[in-house]
Amino acid sequence: MTLPFWIWLHADWPTFTWQEEPLAPLLRACALAQGRLVGMAGVVSNTDQARNTLDALLQNIITSSAIEGEQLNVESVRSSLARRLGLDAEGRASPRSEGLAELMLDATREQAAPLTQERLLRWHHLLFPADEQRLSAPVRVGSLRGEEPMQVVSGRLDRPKVHFEAPPRQGLDEQLSAFLDWFAATRNAPNLDPFLRAGIAHFWFVTLHPFDDGNGRLTRAITDLALAQGEPQAIRFYAMSASILEDRKGYYEILEASQKGSLDITPWLTWFLQTLLRSLEQAKARIDRVLGKARFWQEHGQQALSAEQIKVLNRLLDGDLFNERGGFADGINAGQYQAVAKVSKATATRHLSDLIEKGCLVRLPGGGRSTRYQINLCHR
Repeated sequence: MTLPFWIWLHADWPTFTWQEEPLAPLLRACALAQGRLVGMAGVVSNTDQARNTLDALLQNIITSSAIEGEQLNVESVRSSLARRLGLDAEGRASPRSEGLAELMLDATREQAAPLTQERLLRWHHLLFPADEQRLSAPVRVGSLRGEEPMQVVSGRLDRPKVHFEAPPRQGLDEQLSAFLDWFAATRNAPNLDPFLRAGIAHFWFVTLHPFDDGNGRLTRAITDLALAQGEPQAIRFYAMSASILEDRKGYYEILEASQKGSLDITPWLTWFLQTLLRSLEQAKARIDRVLGKARFWQEHGQQALSAEQIKVLNRLLDGDLFNERGGFADGINAGQYQAVAKVSKATATRHLSDLIEKGCLVRLPGGGRSTRYQINLCHR
């Protein structure tokens, strides 16, 4: 039997099916990881919770745009988010960052509000502020796409790779209404796992591709909304878009394969759940670091330490959080201590010796100028 070339050409579209047996272990793993994440977050201080929320939301916004090849001003987006979260907002916001921050918070915090076409159109307006629209590629902002075929492509302009083609404009309004009706009807469906619901919503909406531009980012916002409806406490601490970006090639490959396949979307749901699990585990590791930092200062907070020593210790405790900004996940040497603390070479050597004596640092194998020092997380 020859299958239709695109999935939406099936007579039973969009009646998706999937195999429960191969997905069951992934669903259990995601539920367990999410439960642990919520439990761990519950013992983090309010201040650290707020910072973790900011970091996760910021990461989600930045990486969702990066999947589409757009690089955002990180500090501008951070400023827009921080102000809305009641945190200190440094840097200048822009209409672009304001719109993206509002969209992200609406998707993750207003999970009780229905997903309507009016809400989607408002989200689309937030993606494309009037004073920042690209003159070279005008977009129908706040309205569905036109009559021309919609193809999802990547690669060079002169040699584009077509991943799939969306349904034609004729009938799109009815198809979008059917999706929104399903999304509302399955909000509390007892026979549909919330993680599967999020994966189905992602695949269904990205297949429809109802707008000229911004479909990928809106798809991921809908996914965040679906996940928030399943567990509103957890969504604040992880960024699924970051995990999608890590496997961007795999993301487009599985979408393309699924668009050319049958209505059994088990392969897509497998990839989706694996990616979700990775994002939950990364969030757990980040909160582990926060809790480790709190335990460290409970043990060493009463020791006589200089401001420079405290600054370096906090940089080391933050670990991978500072990695992309030139951090010290693999420890620090005397020269790096000198640069971060802004002290002389002799003072850096004295500070490091003092921190070892007080049990704050351990010396890693190696010697001479290559000697590195790492946080001592072995608690008495």
